[in-house]
Amino acid sequence: MAKLRKFIAYRRLERPYTRVSKFREKAYIRITPHVKIAKFDMGNLKKRFDYYLSLVSKTDLQIRDNALDSARQTCNRLLEKTLTTTGYNLKIRIYPHHILRENPLASGAGADRMSTGMAHSFGKPIGLAARVRKGQEIITVGVSKEGIETATKALNKARKKLPNAYTITLTETEK
Repeated sequence: MAKLRKFIAYRRLERPYTRVSKFREKAYIRITPHVKIAKFDMGNLKKRFDYYLSLVSKTDLQIRDNALDSARQTCNRLLEKTLTTTGYNLKIRIYPHHILRENPLASGAGADRMSTGMAHSFGKPIGLAARVRKGQEIITVGVSKEGIETATKALNKARKKLPNAYTITLTETEK
């Protein structure tokens, strides 16, 4: 399998240009890659918790779906070990819709016979990313008063798996 390109190439938000159409001639992207995030809701899905902690973005950026899944797994593992599955509710708040493309250019001997250069430079789909705005919530964890410290620790671990800077906010629900 080919190595993933560094995400610095895709981090900035630009105009989305990923046309998918039901008419074959008008669709520029032939196939949509599958989303690598296994679950978006984990833990106790029925209970309403008193406190909700959220990971909030400080800047506009794109986050690749494999980075989101890595953060989800890290956060969920710590919460499940300490609070069990009934003591928390973890929710991924963003969905990776944006299709990332790459125009592969060959280099070295014989590259002139393979490459089209920039003549047909739209690119082939290589992955998916979620477009995030400043102040948007990425991950939300619902816990009771005893689990606030554990949830903060879990979100800090998840924050290290994601690109850029985030803050953790705490909101209390009215009874």
